[in-house]
Amino acid sequence: MPEPDDDLFDFPCAFPLKVMGLADAALVQAVLEIVRVHVPDFDTATIEQRFSSAGKYLSLTCTINATSREQLDALYRELSSHPLVKIVL
Repeated sequence: MPEPDDDLFDFPCAFPLKVMGLADAALVQAVLEIVRVHVPDFDTATIEQRFSSAGKYLSLTCTINATSREQLDALYRELSSHPLVKIVL
């Protein structure tokens, strides 16, 4: 029996993934490396960066072509476990 959440997405689909952490160039590099592992065709030129008003935090939005729930779950787990990442939405 499918899980109730399986109906939320019609794969493949464009999926915006927001990652937040301290403003550090290493955060951008780490996020890009992790996303590329799970989404080899990710276009790095599409990443959006936004600093907090005080400039202490950085928000990165990566819109990926999601192919499955398993892909999203693995990506979320790996990003969430990285020491530079504070929040993944």
